[in-house]
Amino acid sequence: MSKPDELLVNVAALVESGQSNQMSLTVVAGGAVITGRLAPEAVWRQRVSEVLTDSARLGEFATVFTTATSKEGPPTHLHFHVARILQGAVGIPETGGMYRVAIKDVSAWTVGDFSYSDH
Repeated sequence: MSKPDELLVNVAALVESGQSNQMSLTVVAGGAVITGRLAPEAVWRQRVSEVLTDSARLGEFATVFTTATSKEGPPTHLHFHVARILQGAVGIPETGGMYRVAIKDVSAWTVGDFSYSDH
């Protein structure tokens, strides 16, 4: 999107304010369909840091995510947790992952998350 969708920015701002981490969202960005729950950036960063800290090979990168950032203005990114990239009849990863998506790159979105079923 050349100009980020104001409604999507408002949803992200509400999540960032810490009022809720229960908002499920599905977006299309760069041709990929990503579905899951939004989290405030600070919560998302902390969780990524914890996963990296627990990794024998990637632990040194954990501090990158714990560095505090202070930003003025509306949110520029969506922070997904318990999220999947939908491809064909599967969601990758099945257990859910953590994704950061620039709001300006979202070409379509809807409230709620999607999953596939054979029934």
